[in-house]
Amino acid sequence: MPIMTSRREFLRHLGVSAAVLPFAFNLPGLAWASTGTRKQRLVVLFSPNGVIPSAFWPEQEGAEFTLGESVAPLEPFKDRLLFLNGVCDKVRGDGDNHMRGMGCLLTGIELFPGNIQGGSHTPAGWASGLSIDQEIKNYLQSKPETRTRFGSLEFGVMVPDRADTWTRMSYSAGNKPITPVDDPYQMFQKLYGRLKDQSALRSVLDDVQADLKKLENAVSAEDRRILQEHATLVREMERELAAAKESDLDHPVPELEPGIREENDNMPRLSRMQIDLMVQAFQADFNRIATFQFTNSVGQAKMRWIGVEEGHHELSHEPDSNEDAKAKLTKINHWYCEQLAYLCQKLADTPETDGSGSMLDNTTIIWTNELGKGNSHTLDNIPFLLVGGGLGFQMGRSLKLPKVPHNRLLVSLAHGFGHHIETFGNPEFCKDGPLTGLT
Repeated sequence: MPIMTSRREFLRHLGVSAAVLPFAFNLPGLAWASTGTRKQRLVVLFSPNGVIPSAFWPEQEGAEFTLGESVAPLEPFKDRLLFLNGVCDKVRGDGDNHMRGMGCLLTGIELFPGNIQGGSHTPAGWASGLSIDQEIKNYLQSKPETRTRFGSLEFGVMVPDRADTWTRMSYSAGNKPITPVDDPYQMFQKLYGRLKDQSALRSVLDDVQADLKKLENAVSAEDRRILQEHATLVREMERELAAAKESDLDHPVPELEPGIREENDNMPRLSRMQIDLMVQAFQADFNRIATFQFTNSVGQAKMRWIGVEEGHHELSHEPDSNEDAKAKLTKINHWYCEQLAYLCQKLADTPETDGSGSMLDNTTIIWTNELGKGNSHTLDNIPFLLVGGGLGFQMGRSLKLPKVPHNRLLVSLAHGFGHHIETFGNPEFCKDGPLTGLT
């Protein structure tokens, strides 16, 4: 067989159509995909409205620590956790703390002046710089050996349709927020590019079945396994679409009280679907960077499936003396942590095709928030919990830091990818360089 220099040339040689390209774009067994460079991935997982500190942060420091109720689902991954207590968002300027907590979380820089009014503070606009996920994405995309089809993917669950500073955390540049995709079927279409309209559902595989068979016969056993998993996912998603279509015909959408999105009670299912798609995208090497945003800053999800009827944000404003509210907020963050644990397990159960361990070994997940504590709206002690590996950080520890700017953590993330920037966001908060003691 002649030497092929691109996937498209390889497909043409096999006589198959470009319709199978989404399935074959980054099969690791293909010669041009094998660079000898270890894959490194980053996921930023966001949930809103602060935490109950006593249920989130370990009391102990170092390698011997006990997990609180909010983070108990991560017990199986305790040796892969890194708690960073004492990391603070020191960015000030326009906007209220919910706005700056969200807009400055990954950008580390002030918001532009604007006309979005929040709380009792001054109005503000979008963040004035790009976010660290996009900075690292751009770095990886600049090199052939780490370039992927999408670079990054932005997932959402129950993110409001409106666009404002409370609903966006990723930025491609100042004043350019990135909208997360919170419809799994839309994300599925983005990944595979064949579903045009839910009302005119067609089978993706019916069009490409013969071509996929040709491709399976021309690649390694490991690549055949990945192709088969892709095909299984497509079939499952098509069944979901068909079921959703039939449900819409047979069962009218119920009337819900104002202010609650129709999908509120479907949030657990949507979360799992999006996580499954994220892991599948990583396995296909469609991207190395991802964000996963649950609702939004001041998010008002009503988690009736865990017995919480009140909106999340309204509960977060209750005083510390309200033990019932604290218990419910702990349950809410426990549920978010269960979603994180599900993602960790999926990654841990998925081996890297190059034999370098599991995907979790090479993926660092950061679970974070726009506030340290909901009822005080503090930007101190922002929850930063890292899970996984791949960036060279020493995991299995609980660290207590002396109120360091979160910009230094953002710089550290870039350094973990070999991107040795000196500052990120507002340089005033980067004078001491990346965080020490992580490696």
